[in-house]
Amino acid sequence: MTPPDVQGLEQLEGALLDDQTSLASALRRCLMLGGYAHHQELRTWALNELQGYADDDDLPAYRRVPAALEVNVNVHEFGGITQYNGRRISLHMLPEPARERGVGEIVPILNGVRELERLAAREGKSVFVAPPGAAEYALLMTLQQRQAGKEGTEITSLHWNVAVAIVEGILDHVRTRLTLFVAEVRASMPPGQQNPNPAQIGDAAERAFNISAGDNATVHINAPKAHAERGATASANINEPATTPTPQPFWHRTVVFWTAAGAAGAVASAIIAWVAIK
Repeated sequence: MTPPDVQGLEQLEGALLDDQTSLASALRRCLMLGGYAHHQELRTWALNELQGYADDDDLPAYRRVPAALEVNVNVHEFGGITQYNGRRISLHMLPEPARERGVGEIVPILNGVRELERLAAREGKSVFVAPPGAAEYALLMTLQQRQAGKEGTEITSLHWNVAVAIVEGILDHVRTRLTLFVAEVRASMPPGQQNPNPAQIGDAAERAFNISAGDNATVHINAPKAHAERGATASANINEPATTPTPQPFWHRTVVFWTAAGAAGAVASAIIAWVAIK
C-alpha cells in the first residue's frame, strides 16, 4: 500500500519566506510535517529547537559559540569603592577548579528559539552567561588577589560576554537549514506532484540536516561558529553536576537562567528563565 502524501510543505515554505513570521512558528510547522511523514528524528530536532535542549542532549555545533570571559571588580579604597565592570581575562587567570571543570571560551546555548528571538530583539543589550560555580570561582579569584597583596580588590562576578549577533547567527542558521530542507524536498518532487511522500521527506531531512531515520538514530547538524563585533549579554546560573568518576563538560547541567542586562552594566531590565527538558 502506497503511503499517503505529506501535507504542510507549502505552509512551511510560506512561513520561511515571510520575514515577519517567527522562526518558532516555522518550526512548529516543521514539527507537524514530521508528524505527517512519521519521521521521528525530524520531529525530535524541531521540538528541541522549540523547547530547548536537555543537559544530556548531543548539542549541535552551531549552539556552541565563542565568548570572552569577563569579571566585575570592586576596588575598596580609603575614599570609597570603585567598580570596574566587564574586564576581560585570559584562561590562565581562572582558578584551577574552573579550568579543571572545562570552563573556557566556548558557551553552550541550550534554550529554545522563541527565547533566543526575544533576546536578539533587545537591541543595544548584552548577554552575560555565568558558568556553573561562578560564585565559587569569584571568591577564589578574590583570594588570589589578596595573596598577591591587593587587599582591596574583590571579584564580584565571573561571566561570559556573548554577542547578540551570535545569538542572531544561531537563529539564522536554523532558518537557513529549514529553507534548505524545503528546497531539497521540492527538488525531489517531479513536475505535477503537489505534496511530497514520506520517502521524499526522509531523503530531504538526511541531506539538509544529516538526519537519518530509524531506531536510535541521532541528529548531527554542524556549521561554522559565528563571530561578531556587536556585544550583548545575559546572566546564567547552572546547577553543579553530581560527582561522577568521569568529569562532565561544563554544559552538562540541568537548570539555566538568563538575565538581559544593559551593555553599560545597568541593572537588569528583564529576566528570561527556562528549565532544560529532561
